[in-house]
Amino acid sequence: MSRLEKARQAHERQDLAAARAAHTPEAIRREAVEEHEEERGKYLSDAVYGASDGIVTTFAVVAGVAGAALSPAIVLILGMANLLGDGFSMAAGAYLSNRSEQDYQRKERERELWEVEHFPEGEKAEVREIYARKGFTGKDLDRAVEIITSDRERWVETMMQEELQIIEERKDPLRAALTTFVAFLIGGIIPLIGYLAAARVPGLASHTFAVASVVTGLTMFGVGAARSLVTHKAWWRTGLEMFLVGSLAAAVAYLVGFALKGTVLA
Repeated sequence: MSRLEKARQAHERQDLAAARAAHTPEAIRREAVEEHEEERGKYLSDAVYGASDGIVTTFAVVAGVAGAALSPAIVLILGMANLLGDGFSMAAGAYLSNRSEQDYQRKERERELWEVEHFPEGEKAEVREIYARKGFTGKDLDRAVEIITSDRERWVETMMQEELQIIEERKDPLRAALTTFVAFLIGGIIPLIGYLAAARVPGLASHTFAVASVVTGLTMFGVGAARSLVTHKAWWRTGLEMFLVGSLAAAVAYLVGFALKGTVLA
């Protein structure tokens, strides 16, 4: 468990001893060795939210078709079309979003670097103003400005974070897109598998939607619980939220399908 996660848990429990242990010099130094964990966790949010959207949107399609009393073949056709179409759309959105954000950040960094090189006095004045607002005065303020502006990379990094409020994104846009797409497919295939499996089991063929609903509901709760890894909320709360949101979306789709089933076949 990372030092940050230990600190979060200590705060949740209001455990002063655990919080103190998470802030010792040894723990802070050890954290630098564990930075690879952060690298692996960068794409966790893409996976969790991709799976969440996949299962909710696909089950909504299944519910709508079931409400319209259409055949399992149509469930499969529409479900797969939604799964691949929406999955690709989400992946493309994740790619473009990450790429656009990084392009913006890169452009701002280049501008700050150009200003540091061509207007150093003006940029020093900005650093001084930033740290003066933080409460630095006199020799402390002079020293802070001197330290920051003595290294160009540190200077630019300070301007990015303190002036522009930009924390630069280190994700690979393509990897984020692929993670989203694969997670969307894995989550979204569950309602279809549940529906088709029930349709082929003797005694369950007349209860395909009910069986698929139970399987999907349990999966939605599980995927929602996994969101606690990203949101740092209680797992049962995020699981219940996901279950309720997914159920509401499916209920709306089912009612729309039920209301329109006569006109669809007309």
